[in-house]
Amino acid sequence: LNEACHLKAEHLDAARQQIRIVQGKGRKDRYTLLSPRLLEELRAYWRMFRPQHWLFPATRTPERPMVDATGQRIYYQAVQRAGLRRKGGIHALRHSFATHLLEAGVEITVVQRLLGHSSLNTTSTYLHVRQERLAQIAGPLQLLELSRLPAAA
Repeated sequence: LNEACHLKAEHLDAARQQIRIVQGKGRKDRYTLLSPRLLEELRAYWRMFRPQHWLFPATRTPERPMVDATGQRIYYQAVQRAGLRRKGGIHALRHSFATHLLEAGVEITVVQRLLGHSSLNTTSTYLHVRQERLAQIAGPLQLLELSRLPAAA
């Protein structure tokens, strides 16, 4: 959340579809994904509010970034308006991002870089497998061509 609160318009690279995170996790700069849909939403937000310095400025002092507590409050209000169950808080967004990338076959080292983890062990916590996914995986015996086996006598 802190990383989102500290975004500036200049951190968005529409051409490369990337967001530059400045001094993010571990006080390191990195790049993460900027989807076309998010870019579209951010452009609409920009046209409506025209923030000057920070993409998400503090309400009373726009020369400062929005504080995390305000971001949390906005998140929970959006969850409530959408009729979603509040499961996991705002960190669930980061968790879902990592999990969906891994389930889509993105290499764990790429996910590690996108999340800003210095240790692969930290990223590996997102390797849990959803129950629905387990049901889709074919077992080794299913993969054998049973027609090639000799018939039982």
